[in-house]
Amino acid sequence: MISSTLGTSARRISLVLGGARSGKSRFSENLALESGLLRHYVATSQIFDEEMRARITQHREQRGEGWVTHEEPLRLSEVLRDVAGPDRIVLVDCLTLWVTNLMMAEADVEEEGRALVDSLSRLSGPVIFVSNEVGLGIVPENRMARAFRDHAGRLHQSLAAAADEVFFIAAGLPLKMKG
Repeated sequence: MISSTLGTSARRISLVLGGARSGKSRFSENLALESGLLRHYVATSQIFDEEMRARITQHREQRGEGWVTHEEPLRLSEVLRDVAGPDRIVLVDCLTLWVTNLMMAEADVEEEGRALVDSLSRLSGPVIFVSNEVGLGIVPENRMARAFRDHAGRLHQSLAAAADEVFFIAAGLPLKMKG
């Protein structure tokens, strides 16, 4: 396991990126466990079909007991303001689903992303953000998919700049990129 300094300061921001099924959620959950703090999980997913229901069930079972779960598909900054604290660690999984939700709600994704990054300095406890790195493949063939890739990429850049530590996970192996 790569070491992290989560739990050693009141406010510590971590970003964990990786592809689908790369091991990023499990890695992030382990970081939260190692912190020794109370664990809060902010789920951004929405159940639209049975496949998503099965994925959510699998994630819940993988996490196990000891997590307080908050389901919030859109108002991420507000939930973090309400949930973050020096006695707890918050894991947000995942930002790419949040971006999708914002796009489907026809929200201003860039403005919401700026608001999220701006809110980080006001948080009073550590937060781990999980997100899919979607910019490593071919250029998507349709406009909406390209817009999604671009929104996610810009959000990742802004969040990585503001984060204390950034990890990239591939094949279950972590690479510490910052911190």
